[in-house]
Amino acid sequence: MIKLVRIDDRLIHGQVAYTWTGYLGANVILIANDQVLKDELKKMALNLAAPSGVKVLFKSLDESIEYLNSDASSKLKIFVLVDKSADALKLVKGVKEISSINVGGMRMSDGKEMRTPSIAVDEQDINHFKEMEESGVQIEIRQTPVENKKPLAVLLNK
Repeated sequence: MIKLVRIDDRLIHGQVAYTWTGYLGANVILIANDQVLKDELKKMALNLAAPSGVKVLFKSLDESIEYLNSDASSKLKIFVLVDKSADALKLVKGVKEISSINVGGMRMSDGKEMRTPSIAVDEQDINHFKEMEESGVQIEIRQTPVENKKPLAVLLNK
């Protein structure tokens, strides 16, 4: 069972590993990312950042969709992490169980504009979020589970 899908370009870090994983009661963190899958050093670092007792899985986006739609995943409490809006959109299109996306951290880079202290977006990100929301998926902005959920409008308004 998917407990949460989060966009966070840092993937696993303290806030994700301890605050979110504990809050969700997750026993699996699924990193759905084509690039990380090929980077043994990054995978090792992310494994070290995960809380003990929580299994970390690394899968491509296509493998993640297949896994999340399988019976094997239905008995687990899965916290899914992606690092960009395009990957979240691909998961939304491929996995019916996803009803919301948590946007936690998207750092500043060329062509992006800061819309919150921790989220920078460009037009492509905005279009991805709108497409997800139009398909019935709720977009929520919050760093930690104790914060109030903020709607997509926070990112749309300059």
